[in-house]
Amino acid sequence: MKVEIDENSGFCFGVVNAITKAEEELRKGELYCIGDIVHNSREVERLNKLGLHTIDHEEFSRLHHCRVLFRAHGEPPSSYRIAQANQVEVIDASCPVVLNLQKKIRKAYERVSTEGGQVVIYGKRGHAEVNGLVAQTDGEAIVVEDEHDLDQIDFEKQIILFSQTTKSLEGFKRVVELVQGRAHGIVEVNDTICRKVANRIPQLRNFALQHDVIIFVSGEKSSNGKQLFNVCREVNPRTYFVQGACDLKDEMFTGVDTVGITGATSTPRWVMEEIAKTLI
Repeated sequence: MKVEIDENSGFCFGVVNAITKAEEELRKGELYCIGDIVHNSREVERLNKLGLHTIDHEEFSRLHHCRVLFRAHGEPPSSYRIAQANQVEVIDASCPVVLNLQKKIRKAYERVSTEGGQVVIYGKRGHAEVNGLVAQTDGEAIVVEDEHDLDQIDFEKQIILFSQTTKSLEGFKRVVELVQGRAHGIVEVNDTICRKVANRIPQLRNFALQHDVIIFVSGEKSSNGKQLFNVCREVNPRTYFVQGACDLKDEMFTGVDTVGITGATSTPRWVMEEIAKTLI
């Protein structure tokens, strides 16, 4: 079989930055991280072996006089306040795109608070990035995952609409159309989707069409991975979701000449290379 790794796959800038910072800081000693540094269990395991301790927000609130890495997803203002109060050194690896979005949402919230409007965020409820965005509005932003959530919005009031950075452009455009179609007041639309993710979709469709089978590599927790996997499967039904080489099965490759290996923006290149070596 001919095996090809998608040249456009692998970590996005935000994840590369977070992992690079973690590796640098681990050389200096003990380091904590709030939540998995990336939604990929293989990469989390690798960094854990180097000494990175994954904790939750409750554990973080009890830490004192240590170093904590804030991952690319960004953190709410409360995390910075806790760190300062507990004399915790913050290694801030928040993605610049996410930080910029947090500032925009905070500014919008301060404006609509006096005007009687509302901030709406198109995103996955409970996602780390979305939690940080909602916190910029003191918990008042309305999170919309799909059209079924639109009834939460008061369409008589002004609406300022944003998106989680890793959502699809198509999904966001659909939500914008639906909101504008029902709104009686002003709708201010802010396209805040990261183009690194958005641009992957047409590239991925093209790559998936070029191969008999697609091995899509991703962690189960990655919402970006689930989204991009579905993009592949739409154009190539023989697309398989795996986390590593151990998930490969002989029947996946029956009558196959070409195999394409790709993954989420949270999938390390080394895992895809490991799978390629197994197949070759």
